[in-house]
Amino acid sequence: MDIATTDLRLRTVLGRLEAIIDMENSRIGRDPNFDLQTSNAHKSRCLYELAMLTRDMLPEDLPKAFTEQMRTVRGKLVENARRLSSQLDAVRSVVQLLKDAVREQEGDGTYSQEQFRMGYQP
Repeated sequence: MDIATTDLRLRTVLGRLEAIIDMENSRIGRDPNFDLQTSNAHKSRCLYELAMLTRDMLPEDLPKAFTEQMRTVRGKLVENARRLSSQLDAVRSVVQLLKDAVREQEGDGTYSQEQFRMGYQP
């Protein structure tokens, strides 16, 4: 593959990746209809393409025009990881609240599943 083609592909993949990350960062935790799974699949595909395009390149071989864009994308990925981690923490908290509520309902004076299996013994 010639240099011009590689440069064009790099520019295209980096641009697409940056757009996906920007969209994901703006919608995580704000848009209940956001399809995180699909977004993550698109992001993963771009990262894979980027890895394949640069696998035989040394960092110093990367065209200088892409160095700043790569830094920008890396920073956005760090922010993306932070937002995803926060989202997962929030989901874990909600799941724990639901578990606690179910456990509390089960302990409302009726028999627990284990007590029921073993038979009631006053």
